[in-house]
Amino acid sequence: MRPRPTQRQAFGHALRGIGRLLRTQPHARFHAVATVAVLALGAVLHLSAWRWAALVGAIGLVVVAEALNTAIEFTVDLASPDWHDTARDAKDVAAGAVLLASLAALALGALAFAQPLHALWLSTNW
Repeated sequence: MRPRPTQRQAFGHALRGIGRLLRTQPHARFHAVATVAVLALGAVLHLSAWRWAALVGAIGLVVVAEALNTAIEFTVDLASPDWHDTARDAKDVAAGAVLLASLAALALGALAFAQPLHALWLSTNW
């Protein structure tokens, strides 16, 4: 049995996993870019604390779902290198979880940004 990693080593492993996620998964990179855009828009609009909390929670939900989806895909590929219906189903369900998380985040984002964007629109006399 291998010795348990130190906390520092475990943190390094986690950072390596995040790097692998971003290097190998185009959707994770898309989510990262979307996160930067959402955070920038939130800063420009001076969102309230509860709106920030909703956005951070939504972003976290999507990032965690994407990471778990990737971990499931890697594990399924290792356990079942040949094509199998059950392997496909496992990957499809994991991908579906990311889609559901993304839709929930989109709804939360719409709710968080609706009023501030409406107020900005009214203040610019369009």
